[in-house]
Amino acid sequence: MNTPHGPTLPSHLSLATGALIENLLAAEPIVAYHRAQILFQADAPARALIDRLSAAQADVRQKQSRREVAQSDIDQLRILQGEAQANRVIFDYVQTQQAAIGFLREINREISELLGVDFASLAKRPGCC
Repeated sequence: MNTPHGPTLPSHLSLATGALIENLLAAEPIVAYHRAQILFQADAPARALIDRLSAAQADVRQKQSRREVAQSDIDQLRILQGEAQANRVIFDYVQTQQAAIGFLREINREISELLGVDFASLAKRPGCC
């Protein structure tokens, strides 16, 4: 059956999908990531530091493309990188994000093995399930 938003899953698949989503959202790597994300979003200095770091990275990339990077640009970027790495909120956010990504990759791998196809690549295709 199709709806304006695409095909409708049979009820047993819909139930299984809902259970998978609930279990994923309750899994420790995802819970830890959401907790760290909330703390990061609530920490204005940490967000400002990431904004400054991103701007400095973009600036250095642009200067590299024009072959205009000065040592002072590299030094400033390294200082900001060090500050970000030393910031506990940012560190926890990045670590939990990496753990959540690794966890989801493992889930994708297991689903792919069960289905006998590369599930993740199918999910990325436009117009596909």
